This record gives sequence, structure tokens and C-alpha cells, in this order.
Amino acid sequence: MAWNEPGGGNKDPWSGKGGGDQGPPDLDEVIRKLQERLGGLFGAKKRGPGEPPTGGGQIGSGGGLSGKAIGIIAAVAFIVWVASGIYIVEPAERGVVLRFGAYTKMTEPGPHWRFPYPIETVHLVNVDEISTFTHKAAMLTKDENIVDVELTVQSRIQDAADFLFQDQSPEKTLRDATETVVRKTIGGSRLDFILTEGRSAVAATIRERTQALINQYKTGLQVTSVNMQPARPPDHVKEAFDDAIKAREDKERLENKAEAYSNEILPRARGEAARVQADAKAYRDKVIAAAEGETSRFLALLGEYEKAPQVTRERLYLETMERILGENGKVLLDVKDSNSLMYLPLDQLVKQGAKGPLQQTMSPPVPDNREAESSPQREVVRERRSR
Repeated sequence: MAWNEPGGGNKDPWSGKGGGDQGPPDLDEVIRKLQERLGGLFGAKKRGPGEPPTGGGQIGSGGGLSGKAIGIIAAVAFIVWVASGIYIVEPAERGVVLRFGAYTKMTEPGPHWRFPYPIETVHLVNVDEISTFTHKAAMLTKDENIVDVELTVQSRIQDAADFLFQDQSPEKTLRDATETVVRKTIGGSRLDFILTEGRSAVAATIRERTQALINQYKTGLQVTSVNMQPARPPDHVKEAFDDAIKAREDKERLENKAEAYSNEILPRARGEAARVQADAKAYRDKVIAAAEGETSRFLALLGEYEKAPQVTRERLYLETMERILGENGKVLLDVKDSNSLMYLPLDQLVKQGAKGPLQQTMSPPVPDNREAESSPQREVVRERRSR
């Protein structure tokens, strides 16, 4: 029950053990007991009851600490000092370690240890962070035209040590180098090339030259990209440039159309030329083969003639007359003791009617026996009969 309720025995919590009239605890007594406990920890002598406190048991007194306490304190301080050398490098960072202010090494991502301060210190540098700035300027081209150029340059730290110690202001050096390279590149190019197909080539050239220039200053930066916006002429000559660009586009369109027509005509002409050449070659081969055949036949006939001239001459004569008379539509019949009769192949004459009237293809009849006897056909018949 509560101390102030009836029957509680008047147990005041602020009173003594007996529940009698006691006041609040003595603050000096609490401090004294705390001093005694700390003094016992650090080797101070305990005083007896009623003995006044000595100076050796009080912290901060002139009596000093024991050797064991000093060793413990020194050991703890040394461990804390050594542990302060542990540091962690994040994946996007590089650690630059300095020993008494001089560069010592560079550490990769992960946990590392260094000699604690003041021997060594570490500077953590973010090498994956991309820095961007934009450069705008009106510049003079090689053909003495003015063009407005705008480009965006992106860079990051490549060498943390050079970035920290080799250049006082690497970012400013990069900006100055970019402006220098841009003016040199634009000043060495023509306006038409910059406005049309040369934009990507100019941007690549600017990036390479800027990187080479900042490498000479050891800025520790790497130019990752240079994005060049489409260059444009000044406003007061923009219409003239637009007309020039349109004319250039029309020229390219007509050239492409002409090239397409050329690609269509040339293969056809080449094919026709190849066909004519093939026909000429075939005709040449045919004529040569025919000439060689005639030559071979003549040589073979010459050999036979040399062996039997009379027989060969007669055979040649008969073959010739057979060829001549075979091509003639007239047939002569040799009838003994009568005139020669003429046989007209009417069926063949009818087939040849398209060439002219029937009477035009027929030879006039022989008027008398003398004329028939004097004709070449009669001579042939007579020669055959005599043989």
C-alpha cells in the first residue's frame, strides 16, 4: 500500500531504513563513494573509517596513475589510432594516398588500410561522374564565312592523381583547350562542309585534338564525347544560305536520278554489246571453219587428182553438171531419132505461182530442131550419148 495510507506504517521513501525521520541522501557522500571506487580501479589506497580522504585517491590529483592504468590507456589509444587507418573505397571512387603530403599510391574500390593520421591521408575521388559543359561561339571558317557553333562536351576523371596535383584547375583548362581546338578546327574547314555532311567529322576531330591538348597539361581528365549541334549561319544571311542548301539538295537529287538512269541503261547496253560480239565471234568461227573445210576438201581432191587426173576430171564435171541441172526446174528427155521433149513439172510451178504468173516461169518452146540442137542442154545430152 502507499506510504501515506492508513496502516502503511508511515514509510516515507525519503526517510531512512527504519522509516523514521530521514532527509534526502547526502550528495557529498555519493561523490565520495564514487571517488573511492575509481581510486580502487587505478590503484589508490583505501582510507579507513573516519580517515580523511587523501589526494592520491582523487582523479586528477597530483599523485598520478599507476603503471598498469597508463599501459591500458596507451594500448586502447594505440588500437583506436591504428583502427583509424581503415577506409573503404566505393566502386565509383579511387583512393589517392598521401604520405606526409606526398603522393604514394592509388587504391582501387574495396576496404584498405593506411598509416593513420598524420602519417598518411586519403583523398577519395569519384572517377565515374560525368561533367558536362556547353560551348557557344561565332567563328570564321576557312572560306571567310561566319558560322554559329554550339557543342556539348562531356568528360570524366581518368587519373585521380593528376587531377588532384598536376593542374590547379583542370575544368578551366578543359574549357580553354576546347575553345582553342574549336576555333582551329572550324577555321580550317569550309562552311559547306560544316553545314552538311562534315558535322560528325568535325565533332570527332575536336574531341581527339582536345584530348591530346589536355594530356599535355596532365589534367587527369578524359573527354568522353563531343556533341555538335547543327551549325547555322548568322540571321541576316540565313535566307541566302537556305537557298544555297536547297540548290545543293536539288543537285544531289538530280545526280541520284541520273545515276539511277545510268545504272539502268548501262547494263542493257553492255548486254547488247556482248551479244553483238558473241554473234560476230560465232560468224567468224563459222567462216573460218567453212574456209578450213573447203581447204581440206580441195587438198583432198588435189591428192586424188594427182593420182588419177582423167577420172577425177570426169567426176568433177559430172558432179558440177548434176548440181547445175538439179537446180533447174526443166527436165530434158533424150528420145532417139526425134527432137528433145521438154517436161514441165506442173506441181512445182503451181507452188511457185506466188512469185509470178505461170507463163513467166516457163521457158519459150524450141522453134525448130536446129535451135534445140544448139542449146546447152542438147550438148550435154549429146555428150552423154556419145559416151
